Amino acid sequence: MQLNTMIARQIVERTMKIIGHSVNVMDEQGLIIGSGDPSRLHQKHEGAVLALTKNRVVEIDEAASNLLMGVRPGINLPVMFNGIAIGVVGISGKPDTVRSFGELVKMTAELIVEQAALISQMQWDKRHREELVLQLIRESELNERQLVSIAQRLDLDLEQPRVATLFRLIPNKADTLSLEHLQKMVHMLEYPERDNLVGISSVSRNEIVVLKPIAIENGEWSRASEEKKVRKLLKRIAEQKAFSVQIAYGGYFPTLKGLARSYQTASATLEASTPSDTVIYYKDHTLPVLLSAMPEDDWRTKQLLDPMLRLQEADSRGTLLKTLTAYFDQNCDLVHTCEKLHIHRNTLRYRLQRINEITSFDINKLEDKTSLYLSFLKWQRNH
Repeated sequence: MQLNTMIARQIVERTMKIIGHSVNVMDEQGLIIGSGDPSRLHQKHEGAVLALTKNRVVEIDEAASNLLMGVRPGINLPVMFNGIAIGVVGISGKPDTVRSFGELVKMTAELIVEQAALISQMQWDKRHREELVLQLIRESELNERQLVSIAQRLDLDLEQPRVATLFRLIPNKADTLSLEHLQKMVHMLEYPERDNLVGISSVSRNEIVVLKPIAIENGEWSRASEEKKVRKLLKRIAEQKAFSVQIAYGGYFPTLKGLARSYQTASATLEASTPSDTVIYYKDHTLPVLLSAMPEDDWRTKQLLDPMLRLQEADSRGTLLKTLTAYFDQNCDLVHTCEKLHIHRNTLRYRLQRINEITSFDINKLEDKTSLYLSFLKWQRNH
């Protein structure tokens, strides 16, 4: 830790408000970097050099001040940090008058230095945590040895299973998203969830990437505890009223390299979401997410959509579309579909037969049913 002009200025301003005497702050070379008398800045203070050399308090009276360069009567005390003298704080005035203030000023200076060191360490941690997140989600840049080294310095366990989660911030009013909004969201994600690795997305300034620790049960990610946490988080977000969020959870893929894949699935899931989706999981929407990556003008997309477009054109009242939606929502169970639509089983059979005729698929054949379902998912995504 080194004294700099910003820390020196804080020491001078705070101590002079208390003691009413001019205060000087000298760095490890004895150069004045902060002073109640601006005319003394950048001068060498031989009294400070002596205090640093002897590592003790140096009092200077009128006679001694005439023999030393850049010195006036007063008292000079080493400023200590982790047992090392990193500078000197001096109080101008007759030693007998200012001696009683010496330890107070020294203690204040050292507290300010400790606070600055703590803030600097926190900023270092935060900056490297964010860099760690960004490197973990970029598979092509993954240097495991380097990342493990950074994680050890941050006291992080990279063997902890994690999934990538994307938070998209949406202003509640016409206001644009501000840095303050992002900082609030990052704070909510970091506290009390201290094990979250949080970074602002390099792709979009309104998105935050979180590598969330998870519990694995029987080889699968246990979502119950995470769903409880996300409900609490959404409540906290709603209370501040500045913005809302969309949250997309990626899939779980073991090993460090799996985090990049998890991020890719979270990103694709968020892109495939609709405005009404608040929390969406890749595992629950795997097929729609994969289909959403198909270019709209690609011939395969057009061929995939063709059956549903023909059904939409022939179904002016929307009855068949409503029936097909319920049928797939009920996992193709005829009984549950009838209950959902409040119709007789024969009515359902008739409607499914009409769908078969219009789409040229036989819904009773697995391959045709799968093709129709994929067409339905892609059509639903576009509507």
